[in-house]
Amino acid sequence: MSGSADRRPLWDGSLRRHLTLVYGLMFFTAAAAVLAVSLVLVINSMHYSMDLAFDSYTGGPQAPPEVRIYLAERHAGDEATKRVILASMQRNLLLKGTLAALCVGVVATTAGWLVAGRLLRPLSLISSTAERIAGHTLHRRIDLEAPPGEVKTLADSFDRMLDRLDQAFAGQDRFIANAAHELKTPIALNRTLVEVAMSRPDAPPEVLRLGENLLAVSVRHERLIDALLTLARADDSLTERLPLDLADLARAVIEAAGPEARRHGISFDAVLAPARAIGDPLLLEQAVRNLVDNAVRYNAPADGRIRVETGRGRDGAQVTVANTGPVVSPHEIPVLFAPFRRLTDRVGSARGSGLGLSIVRAVAHAHGGSADARPRPGGGLEVRLAVPAVPPAPPRRNG
Repeated sequence: MSGSADRRPLWDGSLRRHLTLVYGLMFFTAAAAVLAVSLVLVINSMHYSMDLAFDSYTGGPQAPPEVRIYLAERHAGDEATKRVILASMQRNLLLKGTLAALCVGVVATTAGWLVAGRLLRPLSLISSTAERIAGHTLHRRIDLEAPPGEVKTLADSFDRMLDRLDQAFAGQDRFIANAAHELKTPIALNRTLVEVAMSRPDAPPEVLRLGENLLAVSVRHERLIDALLTLARADDSLTERLPLDLADLARAVIEAAGPEARRHGISFDAVLAPARAIGDPLLLEQAVRNLVDNAVRYNAPADGRIRVETGRGRDGAQVTVANTGPVVSPHEIPVLFAPFRRLTDRVGSARGSGLGLSIVRAVAHAHGGSADARPRPGGGLEVRLAVPAVPPAPPRRNG
């Protein structure tokens, strides 16, 4: 049952199959029509020829009775012979004509399959190029070398569209870089001024408290800008793909988050099995860091726990972070991955920018992977990040 369910149906989305099937049906329909018309024409011609070949003279009224009886018997025999000949000819023509039509139809349908593949080869080239462009970079072009026609026009239109998209994304990257510089420079300047004001010996306590609040706001704004830049970079094509292990990234993130987790009375349970992948180390580390930071930030009990697991699963190399905390309804899960959305009514905290899980999903999609979440029984959340894994190396043979 499973094998039959996995087979592709004949009438699926393949244009080559569609064209071949339509061509084959048209050929067999035309062959049946030609065979039927040929049969009618041959039968009429045989009737005419046999009427000329067989004498239909009956002797007339002047002939003796014996002659008339003989001629009538011979005429009846001739008619029976003609019926036998016509029936045999009809059966022979139907049988051999049908066999010939089937043989020629199979050859013609096979030729149609080959011709359709030849004609659709430029479309396959366009599709494969589009897939490579969608997965890697906008700098590639189709550059179809073909005579002028509909397919050539389509390829050239696609190339012009890619030119405009490339220019638009390049402008977006420049805008992001300029905006980051223009936003982070005044924030850094304000932080410096506040720190200088707080470092004065005669600074009153009110100024110190105000300075601490302003520094906290500045730190939050810097984190928001960094998160926006990371989200924009993750949505763009990857510029760096290196071999890495998600277990190493998770180990470093857990070590960095340990002091803050201990301040909140949160402990880690880490099961870090090898999870080798190829991707951008900075983006993947940021994604894992966001998972752990969210688990620390929204861990409600004083003695909360966070479990971090890495390994190789059905979807590739993956890291899973689960924390204790408030109960989250299943219908609220999609909201968690939307930018600037936080379940503040559930977790009782407005800390963070609301971009943590949005960045995780953007990084996963940029690597061709996935990110999903599900509520934990009794409260809390479990979030899983999966990216394509590195194929295992073949075993070495001795000798």
